[in-house]
Amino acid sequence: MNLWNSFFGKIITTLFISMIPVIELRGAIPIAVANGLDYRIAIAVSIVGNIIPVPFIIIFIRKIFAFLRKISSKLDTLVTKLEKRAEKKSDVVQRYAFWGLFVLVAIPLPGTGAWTGALVAAMLDMRLKKALPAIALGVVAAGVIVAFVTYGTTAIFF
Repeated sequence: MNLWNSFFGKIITTLFISMIPVIELRGAIPIAVANGLDYRIAIAVSIVGNIIPVPFIIIFIRKIFAFLRKISSKLDTLVTKLEKRAEKKSDVVQRYAFWGLFVLVAIPLPGTGAWTGALVAAMLDMRLKKALPAIALGVVAAGVIVAFVTYGTTAIFF
């Protein structure tokens, strides 16, 4: 039996897809629904999955980046690119703190989302207890926006 064909398999697959950088819940919700998972379950599972990596990113990303820099110059280039990307996004977060981070995560466009928000929070040395609520609320808002755009008002109200 194929894992994707079972109800549990669809939930686990959706959870893992929503954890992938760039795809996150923006891709996980439509993929899950297209493969037969009820949209309400797809939204809930995608939100949870999208939030799971956030604390680990905020706490460990600087150490991971330092380790990657030591391994090779190509990885150092990649880390530098990621840090510059986070730096570009950090202006709004620095200016508006909680709400800036919320907006950065909530807008479901390329270059935004939980991974980017967590990276920006880590680069700005934001404490986990301050950053996580803003990111989590942003993920929920992004889930609602994606559901509304993809499935209309029924996805939000029914």
